[in-house]
Amino acid sequence: QVQLVESGGGLVQAGGSLRLSCAASGRTFSRNGMGWFRQAPGKEREFVAAISWSDGTYYEDSVKGRFTISRDNAKNTVYLQMNSLKFEDTAVYYCAAKRGLWVSPEKNSYDYWGQGTQVTVSS
Repeated sequence: QVQLVESGGGLVQAGGSLRLSCAASGRTFSRNGMGWFRQAPGKEREFVAAISWSDGTYYEDSVKGRFTISRDNAKNTVYLQMNSLKFEDTAVYYCAAKRGLWVSPEKNSYDYWGQGTQVTVSS
């Protein structure tokens, strides 16, 4: 059974940093696209960042230059380093994985999802 477990969320002041982790189990995702999405209260779940099997990275415009996605295949884990956090980054952050190699900003194209971790940025 495939599981994605996020951790690292919390409360941080604006301008601060957090590092989210997504640990996968049940199968190896070293040759799969992985992504991070977020959902704020009353809003749709939106794309944040993704990393392909070849370590190509992609970001939503509002997080470019502030967030960095990376992966450690030996640990079957994907990370999201978030710097210069803003109040509008407050959301539940979800890790997602695809069966395929590549990535997409479309949430419906992902096959596996974690349960989410709350990130709250105080202004």
